[in-house]
Amino acid sequence: MFKLYRKLKPLDWILLALILGFTVLQVYCTMTMIDYVSGIMTAVTYLNYHNNPGDLGKDVVALIESLGGFEGISALRVGGLTPLVGAETAQLLYSISVASTAQIWWNGGMIVLMAVSIAAVQAAISVLASKVAADQATSLRTMLTRKCASFSLRETNSFSTASLITRSTNDIQQVQIANIMLIRMVLAAPITAIWAIVKIQASSTELTLATAACIVVLLVAVLSIMLTVLPRFQKMQKLIDKLNGVTRENLTGIRVVHAYNAEKYQEEKSEKANRDLTKANLFTGEVMALLSPFMQLIMNGLTLAIYWIGASLINAGTIDYATVTAFMMLGSQIIMSFMMLLMMFVLWPRASVSAKRINEVLETSCSIRDPEVEILPREEGTVVFDDVSFRYPDATENVVEHISFRAKKGDTVAFIGPTGSGKSSLVNLVLRLYDVTEGHVYVDGVDVRDMKQSTLRKLFGYVPQKGFLFSGTVRENVGLGEEKSLGDEECNRALSIAAADFVQDMDGGLDAKIDQGGKNVSGGQKQRLCIARAVAAHPEIYVFDDSFSALDYKTDRKVRDNLKEKEAGATKLIVAQRIGTIMDADTIVVLQDGKAVGVGTHRELLANCPLYRDIALSQLSKEELGL
Repeated sequence: MFKLYRKLKPLDWILLALILGFTVLQVYCTMTMIDYVSGIMTAVTYLNYHNNPGDLGKDVVALIESLGGFEGISALRVGGLTPLVGAETAQLLYSISVASTAQIWWNGGMIVLMAVSIAAVQAAISVLASKVAADQATSLRTMLTRKCASFSLRETNSFSTASLITRSTNDIQQVQIANIMLIRMVLAAPITAIWAIVKIQASSTELTLATAACIVVLLVAVLSIMLTVLPRFQKMQKLIDKLNGVTRENLTGIRVVHAYNAEKYQEEKSEKANRDLTKANLFTGEVMALLSPFMQLIMNGLTLAIYWIGASLINAGTIDYATVTAFMMLGSQIIMSFMMLLMMFVLWPRASVSAKRINEVLETSCSIRDPEVEILPREEGTVVFDDVSFRYPDATENVVEHISFRAKKGDTVAFIGPTGSGKSSLVNLVLRLYDVTEGHVYVDGVDVRDMKQSTLRKLFGYVPQKGFLFSGTVRENVGLGEEKSLGDEECNRALSIAAADFVQDMDGGLDAKIDQGGKNVSGGQKQRLCIARAVAAHPEIYVFDDSFSALDYKTDRKVRDNLKEKEAGATKLIVAQRIGTIMDADTIVVLQDGKAVGVGTHRELLANCPLYRDIALSQLSKEELGL
């Protein structure tokens, strides 16, 4: 939790210092108000004795008369009375002689002034605390977003998507709430407790010991409760991850759920995750519920102890009623201070767990880093794989082994092979979403590890296997990553090459709305918009990861012809399952079990690569293949 405070901005530290100053002022006003409360009670008592001296007893009345009454006593003052009756009696008699309603009004007015000051200071502290906590939450969301954006696929896969969402929302919210309480309560509590303890020790040792005993009992009880619920708080955040994951999966795959009448199955999964979270919440809630009544019991017990012991001390003549009342208020302040500290334990364990989960993401090192000294591209549009092997993190076997090929500017290189043969893995290596295990990948004559990721990826126009569109407009999706909005001419050119003529018929044309994930367009339309996005980037190298699978043969051919004609100077890397899509490629790499079992043109592979020939014959006739 405290690690997150290192990330506060300088302005937030200034605000925290200001809050600390306001907190000291608040405690000062509180303690001063207690003095005025004691003062008003003393003034009322002395005024009552002034008006009814008989209540002081016959001996005291006789002493007052011998000194000339209250007028004579006030004239003599304390200095004149002390030689006659002693310092303590002189002070008492003089205070009674000068008692008046003006003292009551003065003390009452000061109490009101202190109360208003405390309210104003508390309001200022609340506003500033909310700002500091909100600023920190905003900064944490920004840092988490940037950190996640910098992750390679290795780090992204190490955290589930549901967990990253929870960490960016619920966990930060828990920290924000705890921070508000921490700043408002925890700063004030120790200052109040120490100040009150210093004042209380001067009043009565017996009452001080009673207060200390209550504090010890309270601490032991609350710490026991906290040690019981802390493991459950850790479990709760993981259960929230799980519930988010099930919910996200259910909503994302709703079409499949409906198609297979699997609603009941998904409901049972969701219900189990929900039930587990509910059980954890109930357990922690039931244990934490013991805290409030126990605190009230301690508070009431302290009140009883103070009045009981105080009454005995008053009867013994050791202290007066005003002192006991002031002690009661100071004791209440001490207990309330510890209650505020202990209330933090309600939020602290869960917030601490959330803070740890946030730090896990922020402190995760990226496996793919930019070089300290960048080597700029030396060529244009070239891609070279030099004896490349790759295995996924924590895997024991390579998914691709000893792959070598070269693509010159304007070449089309295609990859084909059975499912799981490593085609998409090669694409990930070109884009440096993963780093090679062995060998080298060169783009424009430079090892991709010697080039900044931003520089490398500007060279590419990437169309993923599963086309993804963002919520917004057609124009915003096509111009994704551009510093300024694409003009109509540029946008229409990209859409034309991608054969996305359907955009003209959409309501709003280029400014037509696209739902999140492109849910309001078909699979083929989604792929064509993703192709248009790649074209709009004006890349040196196109990467198509099975990006034509949702297109019919006619549209597939049209898009490839457009690319060949209007993007002839760009290099193209194509992962495909259709022979028809890659027949015209300059080089075709046939993969099987991660190994290249054939490299050549379509004609060469038909002649000397049995696997390629089998794939081709499974899709096209001998006549269509020219055999």
